[in-house]
Amino acid sequence: MRIGVIGTGRIGTIHAHTLSRHRDVGSLILTDTDPARAQALALRLGETAAPGVDEIFTWGVDAVVITTATAAHAELIGRAARSGLPVFCEKPIALDLPGTLQAIAEVEAAGTVLQMGFQRRFDAGYAGAREAVRSGRLGRLHTVRAVTSDQSPPPAAWLPLSGGLYRDALIHDFDVLRWVTGREVADVYAAGSDAGPAMFREAGDVDTAAVVLTLDDGTLATATATRLNGAGYDVRMELAGERDQIVVGLDDRTPIASTEPTGPPAADKPWTGFLERFAPAYEAELTAFVDVVRGERANPCDGREALQALRIAEACELSRRERRPVRLTEIADAPATAWGGA
Repeated sequence: MRIGVIGTGRIGTIHAHTLSRHRDVGSLILTDTDPARAQALALRLGETAAPGVDEIFTWGVDAVVITTATAAHAELIGRAARSGLPVFCEKPIALDLPGTLQAIAEVEAAGTVLQMGFQRRFDAGYAGAREAVRSGRLGRLHTVRAVTSDQSPPPAAWLPLSGGLYRDALIHDFDVLRWVTGREVADVYAAGSDAGPAMFREAGDVDTAAVVLTLDDGTLATATATRLNGAGYDVRMELAGERDQIVVGLDDRTPIASTEPTGPPAADKPWTGFLERFAPAYEAELTAFVDVVRGERANPCDGREALQALRIAEACELSRRERRPVRLTEIADAPATAWGGA
C-alpha cells in the first residue's frame, strides 16, 4: 500500500512515522507547503518527497492522509474523493458548515471513505468510559464534566486561523461526549472570557470558555477549556450516574494538586501537550485507517460525525456572542456564524 501524506508539520510527522512502520504500508509520498521540511522528513524515514500536492494524485497512491492547515482540508478532501481515494483528515473538515457539507457531499457522491481524526475515540480511558456507560455500570447517567486545558497558548498569528476555542479545542470534547454517551446534544449555553493576553481579544477569540450542554435524554454536561493552564496539559472527563461514577484522564501525570492533608501528591512529570498525552491514540487511529483502506473494518469516524461536533461548536459560538441558550435545531441548515471580531 502506498499512502500520500499532505502536510509534514507536528501531527503530519507523527502520522508519517506511524505509517512508515506499519507492516501493510509499503511506501509513503510526503509533501508540504515547505518542500524542504517534507524532504527532510522523507530522508529521515527513507520515504519519497514530492514537490507539491499535484504529485500526490499523479504519482499513484492508494490513500491520502491530510494534516495541512485547516483552510486546505475541504478542497483536498474533495480532490481525493474525485480521484476515488480514501482519506484520513485531521479535524475539522472546514471551519464553517457550508464548506463541511460540500466536502461531505463530494465524498458521498464518489462513494469513497473519509475518516476524521478525533483521536480521543482511540484513547483507552475514553473507550473504558464508553463501555461503562453502555454496559449500564453507572446506572442512569445524570452528569458529565469535560475538561480541556492547554499548558500554554498557541502563537498569536495562528489564532485568527484556528476557528476559535470552541471549534479548535472544545470540538474534541463535543465529539467524545457524543461517542461516550451515545446521545445527541439538544441545547447549549456558552460563555467565554478574553481577560488573558491581548492577542485573544485582537483575534476575536477567548482564552477560557465554559459550556452547559443538555443531552437529548436530559443528562447535563459541562465542558470547560483554557489556553492558560500553567500546571500542565489537562484533559479529563468525569461521568456520574445513579450507581457509580468514573473519571477519564486521572493518573500520576495529571497536572492537579490536592489541598487535602491525605490527598495524592502532585504529578512529578505532568503532561505538557496533546501529542504526548495522546500518542498511543494517534497511532491507533492511523492503524485503524489502514484497516479501513484494506476493507478490514468499518469507518470509525466519518464526515457526518465531524459535522455533528462542528454543529455543537457553532451553537456554542452563537450562544457566547448572543448571550443566550441555543438549540441545536437552530444550527441544522444555518450558515456558519461569523469568525474574527467581538
